Amino acid sequence: MPGLDYNNLPEREEDIDFSDIYEQHEVQVDDDLDTIVVVDGAPVVDEAKEEKLVSVLKKLFTKNAGEVKEGGIWMPMAPNDKGKKESKGYLFIDFESPESAHAAVKNLDGHKMSKSHQLSVNKFTDVEKYSKLGDEYAEPEIEDFAPKEHLKSWLMDPQARDQFVMYRGDDVSIFWNRKTEKPDHVYSRTNWTETYVQWSPLGSYLATFHAQGIALWGGPSWNKIVRFVHPGVKLIDFSPNERYLVTWSNEPINLHRMPEGSNHPFSEYDEGNHILIWDIKTGGLLRSFPAVQSDGNKTVRWPMFKWSASDKYFARAVPGQQLSIYEAPSMGLVGKKSIKIDGIVDFEWSPARADKNDPKLGLKEEILAYWTPEVGNQPARVTMLNVPSKEIIRTKNLFNVTDCKLFWQSQGHFLAVKVDRHTKTKKSTFANLEIFRVCEKAIPVETLEIKDPVLAFAWEPQGERFAIITTNDPAYGAMPGAGGAAPTIKTGVTFYYLDKSKAVAGFRPLKTVDKKTCNYLFWSPKGRHIVLATLRSASVSDIEFWDLDFEPLNTGEGKSNTKPELGSSVQQLSVQEHYGVTDIEWDPTGRYVVSGSSMWRQTVDHGFCIWDFKGQQLLHENIDKFKQLLWRPRPKSMLGADQKKKIRKNLRQYSKVFDEEDLAAGDANAARVIAARRKAIEEWYAWRKRAEKNMLEERKAAGKELRSSADEGKSETIEEWVEEVIDETEEIVD
Repeated sequence: MPGLDYNNLPEREEDIDFSDIYEQHEVQVDDDLDTIVVVDGAPVVDEAKEEKLVSVLKKLFTKNAGEVKEGGIWMPMAPNDKGKKESKGYLFIDFESPESAHAAVKNLDGHKMSKSHQLSVNKFTDVEKYSKLGDEYAEPEIEDFAPKEHLKSWLMDPQARDQFVMYRGDDVSIFWNRKTEKPDHVYSRTNWTETYVQWSPLGSYLATFHAQGIALWGGPSWNKIVRFVHPGVKLIDFSPNERYLVTWSNEPINLHRMPEGSNHPFSEYDEGNHILIWDIKTGGLLRSFPAVQSDGNKTVRWPMFKWSASDKYFARAVPGQQLSIYEAPSMGLVGKKSIKIDGIVDFEWSPARADKNDPKLGLKEEILAYWTPEVGNQPARVTMLNVPSKEIIRTKNLFNVTDCKLFWQSQGHFLAVKVDRHTKTKKSTFANLEIFRVCEKAIPVETLEIKDPVLAFAWEPQGERFAIITTNDPAYGAMPGAGGAAPTIKTGVTFYYLDKSKAVAGFRPLKTVDKKTCNYLFWSPKGRHIVLATLRSASVSDIEFWDLDFEPLNTGEGKSNTKPELGSSVQQLSVQEHYGVTDIEWDPTGRYVVSGSSMWRQTVDHGFCIWDFKGQQLLHENIDKFKQLLWRPRPKSMLGADQKKKIRKNLRQYSKVFDEEDLAAGDANAARVIAARRKAIEEWYAWRKRAEKNMLEERKAAGKELRSSADEGKSETIEEWVEEVIDETEEIVD
């Protein structure tokens, strides 16, 4: 109260100034309600169980959202019909921060405490906002229907050609493949991407990379389909059926760096995370994850999340600790918790789908395999488990293990584990192949001992054969030389097949070829043919084309009764060389192979070659600043087994039609060449006549006009065409 003046006292109580007292004893009222959430659907309990329920809920929300204020949980209690106090099924929770409240809504809304109790979590401010909505229904504005382009339109090409994307310099272009002819240009754009491009698994989308995120393009007009905001994105991964997209950036999400007013999907919950998962159809952000830090390893292991074949589940391993399996699209952990696995290193999903009828497998759940190293007295182990039940269906103990790699056969019938092992003295290494036969009862395991280190392993697509590259070269494992390139070592290739001639089927060597330098295996997507390549070598650039089912031409001497020698069907079709080759890729049909020399890995001779499956060169293009060439993937054929069998039976009939089309195309190309030559000759004669006319006019103006000869007007121009035989072949027809 201000200084008291007894000579000037207020006449009424209302005139007294109490401002100083109010200021001194003011009660602070917290008007920020962003930290409070309303939880509905909680169990109804009496006073005896009130404290226990509050303790359980506090533990649940603290673990999945954040710290709760002291005394921050209030659960209203009221007398029931019998006069006993009991809860009303809802409560209020006050967190230490708004971020924790937001995390509670995101992580625990829909959480099931039991079969009959599912929590509904909402922000207190949202409840107030929705309670103020008017009672009158306001009809939303319906946008006019805008038809979208067909994302699979390229499959309707009358000539059944395949497309590829090429990145050179700053230009990205789409082309049709035309065998020996120059590719047909479809679409180009300068600065379409900032780093590289990537197709989706079924070829529906082309992904381009930008400083602010990812854009997907498609359709005949190559318009932008959807955009995903992720600043500094470096890597992406599609789910097998193109329903989801995973993006990663080495820069964590920072809301303070986002431009004001920008339309981004991030909230406080996403702050500091590196990995984002998106819904491709809607473009919405489903969830973000922090990056897993590997002890002392700066290399990024990609993909960080691996998808099951059905897109229903995705998982990642925290090295040495646990395996986390999530369910899509809810993005929640399967069983609400991770699987604790001491020492886990890596895992792989089976490519077989439980929702597809495969009589050999008869799967009811999806299968995942992982391996753990030797820890103390515990041996290394490979384990297979069902998802979502997490039931372990097979384990295999391994000893003296240095490393393991898991390779599923494309149909999920076999799992091959390449085990790098060491002797007891650890002075030398060798390898084992542990092959799990998933189709058989109890999943038996066959062990193949390989005396040398295995550099590469690859299953034949849709088949029961595989190939490996081994080496016993002393230079293996040597450090790169002064130029930075690893030394080219001698290798050998062995093809294996499943021998069913005995009571117990087993994998046996089909053929071994030695004295090679290849370091990569590339099977045709249709099987049978394989390319053995020596990539990124400073001295060797060989590309070998092999056929594992080669049949010699019938010479008319009749069929021999002798049994063919084992491995006689494995034949080398050709050996080619592409200097500086860095990449090899088959087209989706298994008819063509592209080899490229990218400026990202090679300093000179950039460009690409297209070969047929026999190794015959069809096209060679030297392109400055060539970076990348990728075939456009094709979705799986919708034809049934009977339809495919009918096509194979009538293949000769279809071949006649294709041969006629190829002949017509060849004639048309020849006609275009001849027409171009005639046009060039006509242009030459027209130019010569104009030049002669101008010369005569200039001489006449200079007084040096040519005198007319006696033969003027009697001369004639004679065209002489000379035909030259380039090649001639004689064939005796019976």
